[in-house]
Amino acid sequence: MIETLALIEGNIHYGLQGAFGCAAAAIGVGLVGAKAVEAVGRNPGASGKILVQAIIGMALAEAVAFYALFLGH
Repeated sequence: MIETLALIEGNIHYGLQGAFGCAAAAIGVGLVGAKAVEAVGRNPGASGKILVQAIIGMALAEAVAFYALFLGH
């Protein structure tokens, strides 16, 4: 019985860790996207450079989700 409860508690912990990590990544990607759109609106001539920086920022934010999902186990 104790082993089963420990297994359930461990799975819940990893599920919460993954959920919070993915939520943080989603918030990060949303912020990067919003700021990139704002920056292009202010300076349309720099849209190419802004796009590159935005893609790098989104990739780094998404890495948080992968760390939370795969390194937690």
